[in-house]
Amino acid sequence: MLNKAEKAQIVQELKEKLSTAQAAILVDYKGINVEEDTKLRRELRQSGVEYKVVKNTLLSIAAKELGYEGLLPYLEGPTALALGVKDPVAPAKVLYNYAKDHENFKFKVGILQGNIIGVDEIINLAKLPPKEELIAKVLGSMNAPIANFVGVLSATLRNFVYVLNAIKEKKAA
Repeated sequence: MLNKAEKAQIVQELKEKLSTAQAAILVDYKGINVEEDTKLRRELRQSGVEYKVVKNTLLSIAAKELGYEGLLPYLEGPTALALGVKDPVAPAKVLYNYAKDHENFKFKVGILQGNIIGVDEIINLAKLPPKEELIAKVLGSMNAPIANFVGVLSATLRNFVYVLNAIKEKKAA
């Protein structure tokens, strides 16, 4: 049993983690054995995601103090919390891939950059392409108009050279 001071410390830690994380996802992990849980924790750790089982009562206190009352209806049954501090997409991706193979593992709710999101938004977040691919697409779309403009300019110059060459050949003939 935890005493009052320990509970207060855990609530404070949860508040700090929730306020600094870019994304937080709550999941129902019942039916997962120790071996599967260990594998999930390893994958999450490799992706820079912190994962911990939390007491609903302590998380509800932290959520209320941070203004996340929207989490309260989801704080029933076993709850685990995945926190993405650096990458907001990482927790969703790893948990989504894991949930595909484990039917008992369910998303409850999430927080993305201070906003509460539902299961559909978590799944959409998980299906986003990797960050590098998104950056490449943005840069490609920014580069396309410039490349097309250069093509138009070079075509105009090329046509001008053809005209000059035709005039030169006509005078030589």
